Amino acid sequence: MAGRKSSPLLLLLCSVVLFCGQAFSAAAVLGVDLGTEYIKAALVKPGIPLDIVLTKDSRRKETSAVTFKPPRGGPKEGSFPERLYGSDAMALAARFPGDVYPNLKTLLGLPVDGSPIVQEYAARHPALKLEAHEIRKTSAFKSSGAFTADQDAWLVEELLAMELQSVRRSAEAVAGPGSTVRSIVITVPPFYTVEEKRAVELAADLAGLRVLSLISDGLAVGLNYATSRQFPNINDGGKPEINMVFDMGAGSTKATILKFQSRKVKDVGKFNKTIQEVQVLGSGWDRTLGGDTLNALIIDHMVAQFIETSGAKAASVAAESIKSHGRAIAKLSKEAERIRHVLSANLNTAASFEGLFEDVDFRYKISRVDFEKMTESHAERVAAAVQQALDAANLKAADLDSIILHGGATRTPFVQKQLEQIFGSSDKLRNNVNSDEAAVFGAGFRAAEISPSFRVKEIRVADGAAYSSGMKWTNEKTQKVQHQQLWTPTSQLGTAPKEITFHNKDDFAVEFYQLVPDAAGQIVQAPTKVVTTKNLTETVALMGEKYSCEPSAVELKVGMRLSSENGEVEFTKFAVECETEEEKESIMDGVKNLFGFGKNKDQQPLKDAEGSDESASESASSESTTRKTTSSTASNGTKSSSASASTSATASSSTHTKKVTISVPVSYEVVKAGIPQLSRADNLKLKDRLAAFEASDRARQQREEALNHLEAFTYRVRSLLENEDFIEVSTEVERVLLEQSGLEASDWLYGEGADASHEELKAKHTALKELVDPVESRITEHEKRPALVTGLKEALEQIKFFGKSIRDRIEEYESYQASKTVSSSTTSSSSTEDAPTAAASVDDFAGLEDDEATTTAASNAGAKDGLVEDDGPVPPVYTLEDLAESEELYLSVSVWLAEKEEAQAKLGPKENPVLTIEELKAKRDRVDKVSMDLAMKAVRKMESTKKKAKSSTSKSKSKSSSKTKTSKSTKTKSATSETASSATSAEPIPTEASGKEQSDTVKHEEL
Repeated sequence: MAGRKSSPLLLLLCSVVLFCGQAFSAAAVLGVDLGTEYIKAALVKPGIPLDIVLTKDSRRKETSAVTFKPPRGGPKEGSFPERLYGSDAMALAARFPGDVYPNLKTLLGLPVDGSPIVQEYAARHPALKLEAHEIRKTSAFKSSGAFTADQDAWLVEELLAMELQSVRRSAEAVAGPGSTVRSIVITVPPFYTVEEKRAVELAADLAGLRVLSLISDGLAVGLNYATSRQFPNINDGGKPEINMVFDMGAGSTKATILKFQSRKVKDVGKFNKTIQEVQVLGSGWDRTLGGDTLNALIIDHMVAQFIETSGAKAASVAAESIKSHGRAIAKLSKEAERIRHVLSANLNTAASFEGLFEDVDFRYKISRVDFEKMTESHAERVAAAVQQALDAANLKAADLDSIILHGGATRTPFVQKQLEQIFGSSDKLRNNVNSDEAAVFGAGFRAAEISPSFRVKEIRVADGAAYSSGMKWTNEKTQKVQHQQLWTPTSQLGTAPKEITFHNKDDFAVEFYQLVPDAAGQIVQAPTKVVTTKNLTETVALMGEKYSCEPSAVELKVGMRLSSENGEVEFTKFAVECETEEEKESIMDGVKNLFGFGKNKDQQPLKDAEGSDESASESASSESTTRKTTSSTASNGTKSSSASASTSATASSSTHTKKVTISVPVSYEVVKAGIPQLSRADNLKLKDRLAAFEASDRARQQREEALNHLEAFTYRVRSLLENEDFIEVSTEVERVLLEQSGLEASDWLYGEGADASHEELKAKHTALKELVDPVESRITEHEKRPALVTGLKEALEQIKFFGKSIRDRIEEYESYQASKTVSSSTTSSSSTEDAPTAAASVDDFAGLEDDEATTTAASNAGAKDGLVEDDGPVPPVYTLEDLAESEELYLSVSVWLAEKEEAQAKLGPKENPVLTIEELKAKRDRVDKVSMDLAMKAVRKMESTKKKAKSSTSKSKSKSSSKTKTSKSTKTKSATSETASSATSAEPIPTEASGKEQSDTVKHEEL
């Protein structure tokens, strides 16, 4: 009963949860291409198609950089500096090289100690204070001048979270007011390990974003490629399309081989559907070959030429001095990026630097031929990445249908030449996708596909593991560490789980690892997770006690697979199993079945009613027969029954057991291994710091807006003091005071007010507005008052005319009714004298015609005589009470307006008005409302009259119909009687039989 009582509450809770889930799922989703140099985002929202999120500068991509701008007065305890993103951040690199953080993606998930990639990053950005984080031991940065010295270092994931927050704000601005973006799909390189993927997820979590999935760069490009194409159906014998996505960006080079095909799968019911499939067959990469590496070649060449100049030699400048100078390297890096882009289209280019180092100017020239000579050693690295992908997929270059180019560095001439040499010609090189935005569009499509709010073309994707992985644990019997490989680099994510059997009977731990290269290039086991059982020992004992399982027969079965979201191991099953015997049917159950009281009888279906009756009768007859037989052979029947019972019991005892598998879940604990993870408290601390930074940004933005408003208002004050209209309605004292206050505010603004708070700026602005607003109010009143007065007078005249018309109609109708009453009394006295005669004449012909005929005849006669009665004027809809409010309002407003106009006429233009716009608008609204109410009264009364008329019409119709039916019935009976009379007079007297038949006939006719 308790469960039934709580069911409505459960239904209500389920409805709330479902509503909340639908509201959450209706939010916008975001796809982000997290590049080394640029971040691009694509937004998907109901009503908005998949489109690029523009930056605040209307650019389609944002430079991956964040800057802390040091305050002019130096950092203060507890305060946060101004943050800038993208190109605005890079513009300050030459001024504040120690607080500009670009290309952070290369540092994610890598330890500071022993990582050549981290060391190379530090060498390229010498002004940054890079150190190991105290908990994670990964990259963290100390600010050079934006914070106080005691400020904690900024974790690289924190800085990346700031950039993601900036992208989210831009996306929400595009989505519109009230929209939120919380779900995201992010692209990652195929060579990212579990640690690097976790770093991306940590950055998204700190930014307040929920990662729906991570997708490899090559698969994202392939998904975008598949959205607008149809591939061969393998069910019809089609050959899959094999393509390579060659992606060379700023930080790395990736080659991903993809298989594109379609197949028929089962749909709802008996139907089938055709879906597209995109599968990763293999990947190859070079983690450090990209645009940054090519830029570094140009920087080294510029430094080498600079130290050979006469000015540098005179200043004894060394190459190491320049490379360790933050501002000089920032200038060279910016120009190197521009030069590389120019050389992709031109044969020669140049750059000039004023005071590059030690106040020495420098002019630099380079040709494409010189640049390609520098990159000769890197060309072979392109071929190595391609060959690695071919080997992983077990394919040859001739097996590929095309090479899809993606990434800005693929436009470099030597890269395309190298690809042409690998594949024999340029025929297979394709530019059939947007080389800058294909990945972000693929990520956005994937986000829409995962989100329940959107329905898109069904394309099933399968990413690759990229690394081999396995597990190790201590064998309980041998006490030796056992290893088992689980997945290879080409294993697909999200496939059917593997089931692994463990024979340990006591609690133990299993460590999962990835086989990844270390700093020296050697393959090592990088731990990813440790799974520890919590109650295995107790569960095994329980299996023996409760289910009689032998300890040797108990096994631990674990189902596991690689998650399609991030490639980590996830568990689908964790249970202890054993095979045991279970009683199938006892001897007593067999005896019960013999006499019809067992389970078999209980499970027989009931027969329907007719079948039951027939069976009952058949049973009764057979029962009587049996009783007879049994009475003569009672002893034989008893022996037979005993024999049958013995046979049944024997059969039951021989088949009383069967083998069953018992499965009991086991509790376990999963701990992430590898780089130390942040505790819940540490994670919350970082989020609080980011939230405080964001609140500081909002306060700074509000202050800047107040500053801009105040500055603009001071200029407006100067303009007003020269305006003729303003001078005409203001006094000399008011203008002098305003001029003095404006000058003081302007001087304060560029002096002490430069660092004033938002409240102080707002107070200054309010003080100036209080001087300006009364004067401007007079101008506005003077301009708008005449039109409002004219409109109010017109409205009053309309309500006056309307009331007079209604009153005239009421008087006319009352006069008519009075005259009609007098004539009716006169006519009534004369008609009383003729009433007996008329009544007698009517009585003589009563019953000859029905009411309908009489009414019709009377109306026809009246029409022929031309005696049509005059109805008089139409009854008025309104009453005198309805006019009371409007007439009273007309009088009061008219008097008020006349008094106000007289008082206003006595005032000059420099005095505050007594007849204000606000009062005129209020009076006009009141007049309009009363007029509308009066009009609506007529509408409501007419609707009520129509309803009453319809009701009376329906009643009269029903009465008329009943009268007509009665008249017709009377006529039918009369005709029947006449027929019967004529028949009696013409024929002889019928016999008894014929009389009976005639009576039946008459009854039938009456019916």
